Amino acid sequence: MRMLLSRLIPAIIALAPFVARAAVLVDFQVTQPPPVPVDAQSCTIQILQRDFAFSFGSAEVVQFTPPTDCGIAGSWAAVTLNFTVTSNGTQFDRLGIFTFQNVEIWRTSTPEPSRGDGIIWTYVKDVTRYIPLFAKPGPFILQLDNLIQPGLDGVYSTTLHATFYASSPRHPPAKKSDLILPLSTFANNTGNDASVPPSFSLNVTLPQNAVELYAELYASGNGNEEFWYFNAANQFIQNLPQGTALGQGPFREVRLLVDGQVAGAAFPYATIFTGGIVPTAWRPITSYGALDLPTYFLDLTPFIPILTDGKPHLFTIDVVSAETDHTILQNWFVSGLLQVFTDPSPRRTIGNITSHVTSPFAVTTTTGSVGANGDVNIAVSATRKIHIEADILAGNTAIQNVKQTATGQVTSTHNGVPTVVDTFSYPLNINLTLLNPSGSSFKAAFDHSYVRDLLPFPSIPKSTIQEHQTALGFFQTASTGNTGNGTNNNVLDYVDAAGNSYHRQVNAALNNITLDIQTGTLAPIAQIQHTPVGRQRPSRQCEVAWRKGITESIAILYSVLC
Repeated sequence: MRMLLSRLIPAIIALAPFVARAAVLVDFQVTQPPPVPVDAQSCTIQILQRDFAFSFGSAEVVQFTPPTDCGIAGSWAAVTLNFTVTSNGTQFDRLGIFTFQNVEIWRTSTPEPSRGDGIIWTYVKDVTRYIPLFAKPGPFILQLDNLIQPGLDGVYSTTLHATFYASSPRHPPAKKSDLILPLSTFANNTGNDASVPPSFSLNVTLPQNAVELYAELYASGNGNEEFWYFNAANQFIQNLPQGTALGQGPFREVRLLVDGQVAGAAFPYATIFTGGIVPTAWRPITSYGALDLPTYFLDLTPFIPILTDGKPHLFTIDVVSAETDHTILQNWFVSGLLQVFTDPSPRRTIGNITSHVTSPFAVTTTTGSVGANGDVNIAVSATRKIHIEADILAGNTAIQNVKQTATGQVTSTHNGVPTVVDTFSYPLNINLTLLNPSGSSFKAAFDHSYVRDLLPFPSIPKSTIQEHQTALGFFQTASTGNTGNGTNNNVLDYVDAAGNSYHRQVNAALNNITLDIQTGTLAPIAQIQHTPVGRQRPSRQCEVAWRKGITESIAILYSVLC
């Protein structure tokens, strides 16, 4: 992959001259282990083995058959892939793309080898979310384009295994979608990623009884886009020494459009490959994401009412910049997939998109300055808001999802000193489901947060509050009386510039407090423990404590618990 300063340092940035080591160098990426049931029965099979020498245009294509000695195919509790590679010699880092059933399921890259005893690395990836693919036989492809020529002789020797963890009463089958659809080129002899620009589009037809839809996008820059985060805004290129910077700015947005409308967008993570900038910085620990590039998830459920008509709909992936023309340099490799959840009823899902508020591109601002000494400072900021609501009726079940996020920042200064600071985020997610056509039976799930960093004015200490609440509820209305139940879990953290702190975790179920923990300088001196249902209520002791009451808030707490 291209060295950032290749125009200034024309030498090949590979590690052949690197001092030979007395033992094989073990490379790795810091990451969490996959959350698999370690005590479950497991079955491991080899999917492929290949030495990638001169392999441009020659991907490894094998036929996969799901194992049957760890339960019924698709019933597994988890699935992982183990990719082990060795290499010796001189070679650039290379991009690797794993495609299964025409769906990209893993994008990786290779550490650069060294001469002598060489290198080895192993990465274990959780692919449980792709179980619907592994439940069926089909083509499995690894594209790893390597080049052998004078000065580049490193061969990547690869082995890929898959481990399937059997489900059991203790480890139930993993939750999964009903169908996975590719957003890919559908190539049968190479990776299924597409090169953009221009944008990549294909028609997709969804099942008519689809009720939920989620997209996952793969995207990484190539060539002059590999170091996109270093690129300079066009308006300041003339102020930089010739040949030291590329244009089109340091901002990129990966967009997904449905029938020409923006359905979701992602600001991509800046992955630094092991040959990037300073190759020796990534030995033996690679940069985060080099062995497992991050992906981006979008909720497309609000589009369900228009996608379940049995007709093909156009899905488009592109990558844009913050420049006036929104173009980029050279190319990005992109692909995606759709996780589809269907209703048990075969009836068509219907509904309406009630609100679709967005803009074609992110709102961006570019500012900069040129100092007297020639220093150039450039800042590009970007914000994106997409708000979509829909009413959905699926079979005999009506579902309404409300997703709202309010974020912002207010800052006021007097002579450079902050006097008012208010940074906030208030995400809210509600899922309301009608369980019968009359609407007399329904359930709802809530996920609500309040996050605020606040200096209201100078005489009040600056404070930070983070509160997260999740709740579930069921309700049934009837002429004989209404019934229902609910649970509510809360976590709150508070800290201020005066040194005060408070943490509280409190849960309730079926009208009873099931957990109540308070800590911090503002917590009650002697926390009253909730008495489980069925035990004698210490009424006299509580009454005394309540009547004395340390503070009004504690008095209220005592009055509730006692």
